[in-house]
Amino acid sequence: MKRYCLALDLKDDPQLIAEYEHWHKAENSWPEIRKSILDAEILDMQIYRTGNRLFMIMETGEKYQPAKKAEMDADNVKVQEWEQLMWKFQQPLPWAKEGEKWVVMEQIFQL
Repeated sequence: MKRYCLALDLKDDPQLIAEYEHWHKAENSWPEIRKSILDAEILDMQIYRTGNRLFMIMETGEKYQPAKKAEMDADNVKVQEWEQLMWKFQQPLPWAKEGEKWVVMEQIFQL
């Protein structure tokens, strides 16, 4: 199992942040998105928020490959629809590469 930690910012607007959280409640999530996550061998995913900063923790299986997940997402109409909807709320980190949303964080400490 491997752990990935990623960060992304939301637009600093309380109404947009509330709407973003609405879409991430279990009863409002899209089953196609959950399936795409599980199909990529992402075993657990959690998102935390402080202010407008998001932090995601992903636990993946041995077969998970970020490039393969990106390829699968690009070919999935519902994932693309979801990404377009989410972009209404999200903004890239100042140091993100062109077109990059979630930025992989570097571990700097472990007890």
